[in-house]
Amino acid sequence: MNEIIIGHLSEFPERRSRVVRLGSLELAVFKQTGGTVTAIENRCPHKGGKLSEGIVCGSHVYCPLHDWKISLNDGLVQAPDDGCVQTFPVYIDESGNVVLRIELSESKVS
Repeated sequence: MNEIIIGHLSEFPERRSRVVRLGSLELAVFKQTGGTVTAIENRCPHKGGKLSEGIVCGSHVYCPLHDWKISLNDGLVQAPDDGCVQTFPVYIDESGNVVLRIELSESKVS
């Protein structure tokens, strides 16, 4: 498991996203109300909409293309739709850095 600093907590606006690219992998990183930071695959499983452009409500993001509701915590698409996106563990270190934990193979860096 690799740990990558992707920014400082102060650089992440609440209820908005920031796109992080690691090779061919694109992540949408969200700072939720209350300061929790989550990272998910930046691609809706329905038609590939950029989740980083979606509207955040609570701990969910709505796909900007067809309004699919996706959990920022576990990546599950909410009923009546079906599917999921990959999630990635994130933590805040003692200096306030946002640290992404990811397997090197997941980064698809060549």
